[in-house]
Amino acid sequence: MEDAHQQVFAGLGDRITVIGTADVVLARAEHAAQALGAPRAVTDYTELLDDADACLIVTPHDLHYEMGMRCLRAGKHVLMEKPMAVSEEQCLDLIHAASTAERQLMTAYPMRFHPLVAHLRELVAAEAYGEVIQVSVYTEQHTEHPEGHWIRSAARLGGGQLFSHGCHYVDLLLWMLGEPVRGTHTGTRRGTPWMEWEGTSNAVIEFASGALGYHFGTWGARATRHGYAIHVHCEKGMLEADLTRGLLYAHHPWAGEAPRGGLSGRLSPDPEHAEVLMAVPADSKHLGGELVHFVDCLDSGASPLTDGPGSLQGLRVIWRLYEAERRGVVADLRGLGLSAEWDRPGLAGLPLA
Repeated sequence: MEDAHQQVFAGLGDRITVIGTADVVLARAEHAAQALGAPRAVTDYTELLDDADACLIVTPHDLHYEMGMRCLRAGKHVLMEKPMAVSEEQCLDLIHAASTAERQLMTAYPMRFHPLVAHLRELVAAEAYGEVIQVSVYTEQHTEHPEGHWIRSAARLGGGQLFSHGCHYVDLLLWMLGEPVRGTHTGTRRGTPWMEWEGTSNAVIEFASGALGYHFGTWGARATRHGYAIHVHCEKGMLEADLTRGLLYAHHPWAGEAPRGGLSGRLSPDPEHAEVLMAVPADSKHLGGELVHFVDCLDSGASPLTDGPGSLQGLRVIWRLYEAERRGVVADLRGLGLSAEWDRPGLAGLPLA
């Protein structure tokens, strides 16, 4: 993470100055300060607040709330690493504190700013390949931290793989497909026994348009074919964002009528036979766009694309999916679109039947 931020901060030139880094382990703070060219390294982040205009909070999830509130009440803008916080009440408090202080609160969802994803969303919005049938997101990786690491704790993480990592992609599905209607989630610890909650997650969401969104995420992959990828099935073909390799493809339909008994030989599953729409340097996250957008919002006063209310709506979707999974029912997700009314406590739970 430090290396990625180092490159981004360097690219921002004289638009920002990193005045200090903080970590409870001083050696880590000093290492980060050296990497980012900061003059100070401390173990108590509050020692930096008097000299800061904005804070980037990259800490365990259960610390987001206290640190975010402290920074906002001190009049600082906040770029909060995802997820915003670990409860609906905490998220609402942070959003209201930012509004009261007239400061920006942005959630670090870099996938919205990945050039492949941004272009993919433009194609989806324009129905360039017809109406969307389904958007499928695959994130396959092996994430196994040592004994005692905070990510192993469900309380500190706020949930499991879906909450910690899938929040990126639930946010993307809401951004691309609009109003969610209902959904299901199934998770398992199988293959990831180090996790207290699920290490592998499957979520399906139906949207008001009739399109479906799907996310498969695992921290237990021992090998991968997809890596990080997004597949968009449309009436006139399929779009594939290969985030691992930095390529956006269009797979075009077969010529003539579909053969009986299957489509083998008439499709273009091999990327060599697909149309390359866009190519960027291979990087699954592209943090640069996220940080540049945050600085742009500080300069202009515009609301961030991944603002507090939108981020909260995505987390509410996940909380409802978790609750429905525990109860063995389908989750009612109505009212959780990015443009829906958000400022009401209790929306994280399933509506009463």
